[in-house]
Amino acid sequence: MSTKNITPEQILGVMGIEVWQDKETATATETAAPANPATSPDWQKLEQTVKNCTLCALSKSRTQTVFGVGNKKAKLMFIGEAPGANEDLQGKPFVGRAGMLLNAMLQAIGLNRDEVYIANILKCRPPNNRDPEPSEVEHCTPYLLQQIELINPKLIVAVGRIAAQFLLNTTEAMSRLRGRQYHYGPKQTPLLVTYHPAYLLRSPREKSKAYIDFLAIQKALQEL
Repeated sequence: MSTKNITPEQILGVMGIEVWQDKETATATETAAPANPATSPDWQKLEQTVKNCTLCALSKSRTQTVFGVGNKKAKLMFIGEAPGANEDLQGKPFVGRAGMLLNAMLQAIGLNRDEVYIANILKCRPPNNRDPEPSEVEHCTPYLLQQIELINPKLIVAVGRIAAQFLLNTTEAMSRLRGRQYHYGPKQTPLLVTYHPAYLLRSPREKSKAYIDFLAIQKALQEL
């Protein structure tokens, strides 16, 4: 969906954020979407492997696996924690109310879902949306690492505390992780941290902080 006719002020209004700066400074520039190539054999093999995975007990309780969606040549990759109930039913990450909020946040900086790639650490939903267990993360990590390698993003965004702590190998709180740029993996890919949309729905006062995070994402992309 094109965002050319949607202003950041309108989108932030939907998110419940009041904009205090001038319109000129609030206006986000659009980022051109790279072409989405045909699925490669490597992608097909990886997706089929994930679909058939039975390495942990989550394979017995899932409705289906949630592999990931978006542009497979994206500069920007979002990594969350694990699928929720809606994701488990639809087979796509970040759908439902949380997904709608993420879409609005992307649109606020001139992007849409088709221009980025979105995945989770776990490819199956933990029962009752509990935190992932270490053994589950251990089994799923190779899948995520292959996705990162195939996409080769220029910027990674860790969405939520658990994803941020996993990717950065830390136990620090979100309040300390946000607002700083890190480097991930052997390629030292820039990495930023932001709140999970599901958390923002529970804590709407934090949406203004998330907006600041997304402005930092926009700036980092422009500097690439």
